[in-house]
Amino acid sequence: MSFSYAFVTETAQLSPRIRRITLRIDEPGALAVRNEPDSAVGVYFPDSGADGRNYSVRRQRGELIDLDIVLHAHGPGTTWAGRTAPGDRVGLDHARSWYRPEPTTDWQLLVTDLSGLPATARIVEELPAEVTATVIAEVSDDEDLAYLPARPNVTVHSSVGTGNGHAPSRLAAMVAGLELPDGRGYCWFAGEAAEARTVRKHFRGLGWGIDQLDVTGYWRLDSEAWDAKFALVEDDVVAVYTQALADGKGDKVASEEFDEALERVGL
Repeated sequence: MSFSYAFVTETAQLSPRIRRITLRIDEPGALAVRNEPDSAVGVYFPDSGADGRNYSVRRQRGELIDLDIVLHAHGPGTTWAGRTAPGDRVGLDHARSWYRPEPTTDWQLLVTDLSGLPATARIVEELPAEVTATVIAEVSDDEDLAYLPARPNVTVHSSVGTGNGHAPSRLAAMVAGLELPDGRGYCWFAGEAAEARTVRKHFRGLGWGIDQLDVTGYWRLDSEAWDAKFALVEDDVVAVYTQALADGKGDKVASEEFDEALERVGL
């Protein structure tokens, strides 16, 4: 597993809910941050032990990376982002990404709540001019939508004041109600895990192949209760994932079978 320390070089408040933290990576070659639109790293704060948080890399410039942190009412990430200052140190690990539209894709659907807004913004910003995309964004306030870059071939549908741990989410319902364009589509999703499952099942039910979907649960509602239940069945459900990989099914299919195993045991 790749790992590097980093130190804060700059901070900036982009909006009431988004704070940018710029980090200089000590060993960029070791960490190997992926140059992909939804690139992410695990951040381990001082005195937090193993309790890290995952954040999208909004911009990367050599050994410098910008992390746009969505601020919540409480939590270690929000506390760190609000207090950290130039010179502070953190650990970075788990550099990875998920966004993988195939060259044969005719149009893209990007679905996000606040947790995935920084990655969505980078995807939109880096879309080739000829690519057509639709964004479904669930945010707390209209001001959050201003964070997304404006592109001529990108249409944004929003739900303001729903989801994000404060009210029932509408993401899956909005996806189900969307009139899909002709041609081969691709869906990237970043949001609550239960909504991710519903969206994945929706498109699989329409006959979409697993290669048309990169649907990731960035967080879980009532995660403490979920973690306690998961601990009771962890060995059995992880074995499903491990066996799928051993059978050569690939990470996407293995992840889908793992999620189906979770659903069978009520998670």
